[in-house]
Amino acid sequence: MDSQTSLNLPAVTRSTDQELSILTEIGQLLSSTLELRAAFGQVMQIISDKLSMRRGTLILLDESSGRLRTEAAIGLTFEEMERGKYAIGEGITGNVVANGRARIIPDVRSEPDFLNRTGRVAPHNTEAISFICVPIKIEGRTAGALSVDKSFTGDEQLRNDAKFLDIIAAFVGQAIQINRMVMRQKEELLEENAQLRAQVRDRYKFENIIGDSPAMHDVFAVVGQVANSRATVLILGENGTGKEMIAKAIHYNSPRKEKAFIRVNCGALAGTLFESELFGHVKGSFTGAIRDKIGRFEAADGGTIFLDEIGTLEPTLQVKLLRVLQEREFERVGDTQTVKVDVRVIAATNIDLQEEVARGTFREDLFYRLNVVSIYLPPLRNRREDVPRLIDFFLDKYNAMNSRSLRRINRDMLNVLLRYPWPGNVRELENAIERAVVLSRDDDFTEDLLPLSVRMFAAQRRSNQSSESIEQLTKRLADQAVTDYEMREGEIYQLVIDQIEHALIDKALSKCGGVKTKAADFLGINRNTLNKKVKELGIEAADA
Repeated sequence: MDSQTSLNLPAVTRSTDQELSILTEIGQLLSSTLELRAAFGQVMQIISDKLSMRRGTLILLDESSGRLRTEAAIGLTFEEMERGKYAIGEGITGNVVANGRARIIPDVRSEPDFLNRTGRVAPHNTEAISFICVPIKIEGRTAGALSVDKSFTGDEQLRNDAKFLDIIAAFVGQAIQINRMVMRQKEELLEENAQLRAQVRDRYKFENIIGDSPAMHDVFAVVGQVANSRATVLILGENGTGKEMIAKAIHYNSPRKEKAFIRVNCGALAGTLFESELFGHVKGSFTGAIRDKIGRFEAADGGTIFLDEIGTLEPTLQVKLLRVLQEREFERVGDTQTVKVDVRVIAATNIDLQEEVARGTFREDLFYRLNVVSIYLPPLRNRREDVPRLIDFFLDKYNAMNSRSLRRINRDMLNVLLRYPWPGNVRELENAIERAVVLSRDDDFTEDLLPLSVRMFAAQRRSNQSSESIEQLTKRLADQAVTDYEMREGEIYQLVIDQIEHALIDKALSKCGGVKTKAADFLGINRNTLNKKVKELGIEAADA
């Protein structure tokens, strides 16, 4: 408001309705935003406009410096606001903050405490200027002050103005308190989020993923190389082998680790619903679309999206996914506006995508877009040397979660766990150990704690064993070998091993119809190892 105009304003008697209207406007303003600096300026403008006041200042205590600073003002220039800094107890404003009591000055010209630091009163001013300053309190402590000056219009009017200003100060104090609470909660949530992200990153460090077998070392080598790149990754492997864990290891060891990791199960939904889940939709685009919604790709912008069970994706969505992989752009369902994203794609499947391509159920061009870098996770039966460490890990985990102490596993029990084929892979092993821990009463790991499938396997092994145990048979074979090859001293070990390997591989190939991959899985060895042995031992086998 123009200061010259306000000099001649007459006294204004406000009705209760007018005051309620002003308070409502200020309350709505303060409750509509957490950006208090701008809101304070608007509050001061309302005070100036509605209360016929010349200048107004909102002073807050800076807890870090212990001084008072002008947070918002009306009728003051920026330079004047900069001069409006006080120590607690200094001047009228400092005195109000120090004592927590309002001050009403009918004429500042005769008030020695009035410092005129902002130049409110001209040196040769002949008009009586009144000054009202009320404290702003938060939880019983004075956090600042609200002050105004106006032409003197009588003591009663000043008292009424002070009471009304005190109510406004209470509104401001409440807004500051809520703002500080929200900011503290936000900081706590940010800190908690940072801690959780750090824990997740630690969990998915390569060294924290259990696997000492040669096959897993190959996996770690590829993951280590691909993590820092932008390349699309296709993770292959049976259910339960840990494909999602490897996907997270890639993400949390990459430059995108601070951004989102979004998982999508491609077999969970179908049609428009799944398209909406991936790409989002606009209001009214289909039945049930009551508001705009962003999709998983948009939510993963800057981070990684993990498309699990990619082999189940419908043909129409395969086309749209191909475009995202090529252009990194898409449209929400029912929208024409193109959305661009920076997303790394990691896909996983437990089916042979090349076979699906041959059948015509999976697009060949999409397969090659996904298969930039492929990682094959071996089934647990092909890395049995990892089973003992996995058992120890899951025992530690579920003992701690359930306050149990299951520890002792005898040799026979460990042999059962090592020889069981684990069709559900690591997930099945984890579930078995969790079950055992929950049902345990002491630290002995007994067979009755195992799932029925494992107990049946153990019983079948016992019933299939002949009267001559493996230990007895191997002892007899060793005695026979020493007798038969006595004259070939220095060669006995290799001769016997070669014959046993030859017989085992030949039997496995026969059982598996000559398919090397199946024979390798049956024996629990790597396909490359099988190929090497077939060649070295001169075994006739098909190329399958």
